[in-house]
Amino acid sequence: MLGAIAEGVTEIAGFLESEDCLATLAALESLGVRIERPAPGELRIHGAGLRGLRAPLKALDLGNSGTSMRLLSGILAGQAHDSILIGDASLMQRPMERVAAPLRRMGADVRTNEGKPPIAIGGGRSLKGIEHRLELASAQVKSALLLAGLAAKGRTSVSEPAVSRDHTERMLEAFGVPVTRVGSAVAVDGPAKLRAIRIDVPGDFSSAAFFIVAGLIAGGGTLVVRDTGINPTRTALIDILRLMGGDIRVRPHASATGEPRADIEVHRSALHGIVVPAALIPAAMDEFPVLFAAAAVAKGETIVTGAAELRVKESDRLAAMAEGLAAIGVNLDRLPDGLRVRGGEIGGGSVGSRGDHRVAMSFAVLGACAQSPIAIRDVQNVATSFPGFAETARSVGLDITEKK
Repeated sequence: MLGAIAEGVTEIAGFLESEDCLATLAALESLGVRIERPAPGELRIHGAGLRGLRAPLKALDLGNSGTSMRLLSGILAGQAHDSILIGDASLMQRPMERVAAPLRRMGADVRTNEGKPPIAIGGGRSLKGIEHRLELASAQVKSALLLAGLAAKGRTSVSEPAVSRDHTERMLEAFGVPVTRVGSAVAVDGPAKLRAIRIDVPGDFSSAAFFIVAGLIAGGGTLVVRDTGINPTRTALIDILRLMGGDIRVRPHASATGEPRADIEVHRSALHGIVVPAALIPAAMDEFPVLFAAAAVAKGETIVTGAAELRVKESDRLAAMAEGLAAIGVNLDRLPDGLRVRGGEIGGGSVGSRGDHRVAMSFAVLGACAQSPIAIRDVQNVATSFPGFAETARSVGLDITEKK
């Protein structure tokens, strides 16, 4: 996205060819951005400049990607043309007013359907910078406002009650945009100019999380997940698993674009239940499905509260994990904003994923510890974030069979 509004040609290596990322590429191409794909995992983005995107001929379909929809809303709010953003059935049910309302305060013409997609964005509006405080920490909302702030007059400042992912801020700086950080607030001054760069993307920590947990609960030796992004706003899962007794060793190496990266070495460990510290919860939100899988085999009780955000992800992940864990014999209590999981032996059975990629992959990992097979239904959305998951899992010894 930043390459699309930069000046010059941005080269990207390590591009994840998942359905979410491909939907983003297709949307950018519909907006007139020339994109070359010289080899698998490589891109050349010919930037159109800050306000150089063209009017799309039809609604932009972002598939299952809430990140794409929210961040593009910020970029499109400052363009000269109208746009409509849509997605699949799951995305069309996700809340979007948390982005739309502050964008309207900036002067944008942004309309939702009773708070949900489609998002209709009117072009030709003059944006002004604002100070906005988020009630809930959200990297997607923060990023959308900062991206809108690039085309706004004056300073756009966003503060949060807790630290959220800072990939956007790091990438903005790599593209030459000054970013100001004061306390819990981050700000950009507009209008800004972005300079094209070369980017080497590290492996995604949320994808690595499934293999980190698999190595802890079912490993037969040392498992190393190579060249993984270890941005400190993303790796709270490691802290939580270490509190549970997990033997995880991080071997950092050099990074050229501001994102720390490392090899992560995992050893099978006897995990025990804990009360997950509240301070670690916001930075581990996407990893909670697989954390619940770890809790299911840990000795004792694991308690998670303060995670109500899980109810408005690709599915209600608290409900999906609770239903699936109960179906394979795990003793648990449902809490309004979390779960209380009592670890023990894992039976087999059939579980539904509610079409949620992270739920499906979490039960696939848990199947490595089950007394009999676990069948996971409705798994087609795994490719939204991790194409080739089953093949990768088999390469490290998980027994996974895909049924068409």
